[in-house]
Amino acid sequence: MHPQPEARETRLLVVDPATAQVAGRSMRDLPQLLQPGDLLVVNDAATMPASLRAHNARGEPIELRLLGPERDASFEAIAFGAGDYRTRTELRPAPPELAPGEQLRVGPQLTATVVARSQLSPRWLQLRFAQRGEALWRALYAWGTPVQYAYRPEPLALWSVQTAYAARPWASEMPSAGRPLTVQRLLRLRARGVRLASLTHAAGLSATGDPALDRALPLPERYDLPQASVRAIEATRRAGGRVIAVGTSVVRALEDASLKGAGQVRAGEATASLRITPGHRLRVVDGLLTGIHSPEESHFELLGAFLDQALLQRSHEHARAYGYAEHELGDECLILRGCLAQARDAA
Repeated sequence: MHPQPEARETRLLVVDPATAQVAGRSMRDLPQLLQPGDLLVVNDAATMPASLRAHNARGEPIELRLLGPERDASFEAIAFGAGDYRTRTELRPAPPELAPGEQLRVGPQLTATVVARSQLSPRWLQLRFAQRGEALWRALYAWGTPVQYAYRPEPLALWSVQTAYAARPWASEMPSAGRPLTVQRLLRLRARGVRLASLTHAAGLSATGDPALDRALPLPERYDLPQASVRAIEATRRAGGRVIAVGTSVVRALEDASLKGAGQVRAGEATASLRITPGHRLRVVDGLLTGIHSPEESHFELLGAFLDQALLQRSHEHARAYGYAEHELGDECLILRGCLAQARDAA
């Protein structure tokens, strides 16, 4: 697996809530911004070939974007009408009406049946594929592509939207906060005394093209939190270290696991329906490494749980003023109390 070349030049916006400071750094500086005993928790979900070009019985074109993971040959999916990724998602037409029982053909050896439609939006479907097991996954990888973005002039290959530690194919879109964590950077963090733990979270779609659905994002998403990661979190807490989530999906999973465990982080599989807003009291996560988000995204709302509104707004203005790249494959932001003082001491 090869990381994207631009990962080596990723810029890092650093926000220290303890001092209300905002500073520009590089991802090369990450080890100096953390301290021995800190724990990075990553989402190891691999990115699925979640975008499928399909046709109904009338030959009308449809794009299906799968929401993972697969359950007994079934997926939830968001459907789009004619067009492709070169048109921004919010401008894509709705799909033709798809009734339960209707069959969709993706490729010569891949067909799906519409099982149900969501009451929230006719775009939100439950699909059951005729193929199962290995045959289904072979067909998905043969005919699917990763979800594409209108702001990227060239189509993305599936290998280019995987993290260095990707495992099970659960993510509809790349858990992109971990994209710059190359093997070399992870080794430098380990040498610094920073520990690593993982969970698997079915990171969903960043946009659906339906305003009602977009207002409901993030949709319920499955996650699997290993007992070993729970032990690592508990050990970090006892030693006075900080738990730092790599990506908003990790924040959601850990905070949801804490709520389900009545304050104790609970291992195992579950579905996160938690929406983290500025009023949320963080119980597990002390810091966040994430992408550069804009105010219209649900991810930006989550940042309000880490920062007061004045500092959040100032951080956003700094990112815009200095040209930080937004969206899924852009630059990064570290929000962590005491990190800038830590960097000065390490210098």
